[in-house]
Amino acid sequence: MFDPPNSSIGDEKMKVTVKPLSPEWVDDFLYFFDQVAFSDNPDWASCYCYYYHIACNGKQWAKRGKEENRECAREFILSGEMNGHLAYTNGSPVGWCNANHKASYARLTAEKNLSDLGSEKVGSIVCFVIAPSYRRKGIARQLLEGACAGFKSKEYDYAEAYPRKEGLSDAQHYHGPLSMYKKAGFSVHKEFSDYFIVRKKL
Repeated sequence: MFDPPNSSIGDEKMKVTVKPLSPEWVDDFLYFFDQVAFSDNPDWASCYCYYYHIACNGKQWAKRGKEENRECAREFILSGEMNGHLAYTNGSPVGWCNANHKASYARLTAEKNLSDLGSEKVGSIVCFVIAPSYRRKGIARQLLEGACAGFKSKEYDYAEAYPRKEGLSDAQHYHGPLSMYKKAGFSVHKEFSDYFIVRKKL
C-alpha cells in the first residue's frame, strides 16, 4: 500500500523516513489517522489534525463528526492547504507533524495571544502525532527537523511552536515538549500561564 522509503535516517534497528505531505500521500495520511494515530486514545480519533484549521468554539467543534473532519482534511491535502510531514518505518506511516504558514491556521489567527503575524514570514508547528508503539524513539525530533528544513527551503524567517507546560499526558503534549524544541535551537519567545511560544531563526 505504501511507497518504499526514499531515504532513511535513524539507527540500525529502526530506519525512519520523513516525507513532506503532498496529495500523493493522502491515502497514507488517512490510513494513519483511521487506523494508527489514536488507537490508544479513541476520544481524539475524530480530529484528523483539522482542529487548528478551523476557528470555532468548543461546543461547535464537539458537534463535528469524524467523517466531516476526515473529508475536510482530505480536501485540504488535495488542494495543498494542509502541510506537514509524515514519518515512515518499513514503508508504513508511524508519525505526523502539522506544519504550515502561520496565517493558514484559522485557530491561531483568531487567538489574541497567538495572532501577531507582524512582517516576518513565520512557519507554525502545531501538532505531533506518533503511533503508540513508536513513541520516545526520536521520531518527533526527526519530524521537527523535517519541518524546519521545509520552512527554511521556502525562505521563512522563523519556525514557531507552542509547547505546553510540563506534567501532561502524551496526548496533551501533542504540541511537543519544550525540551525537544530547546535541543533543536528554539528559544522562548513568549510565556503564558500554561504554554510557551518558542521560535527558531531560520
